[in-house]
Amino acid sequence: MILSTTPSIEGHTIREYKGVVTGETIIGANFVKDIFASIRDFVGGRSGSYEKVLQEGKDISMKEMMERAQALGANAIVGIDIDYETIGSNGSMLMVATSGTAVVI
Repeated sequence: MILSTTPSIEGHTIREYKGVVTGETIIGANFVKDIFASIRDFVGGRSGSYEKVLQEGKDISMKEMMERAQALGANAIVGIDIDYETIGSNGSMLMVATSGTAVVI
């Protein structure tokens, strides 16, 4: 499966549009990560635990979107958009939503 954020794939002609596909995931961040992230905010540096949650959420959402595209008979997704949002009380949950157009090249 070829994935692209652009509306076309260089060197390939889009032969058929299969439709919009999406992937969604919601992941909770626990209080231990919050404590360590607060310490890092205070002393500076990156929060590896939160970066891992972001990566995991993106990976799950992308995989779900690819599975939906394959079910439609597509072999590529173009125009991919990835959105991140915190939800829940105190922003304790991370939502990752991906969308794109499933195509046959």
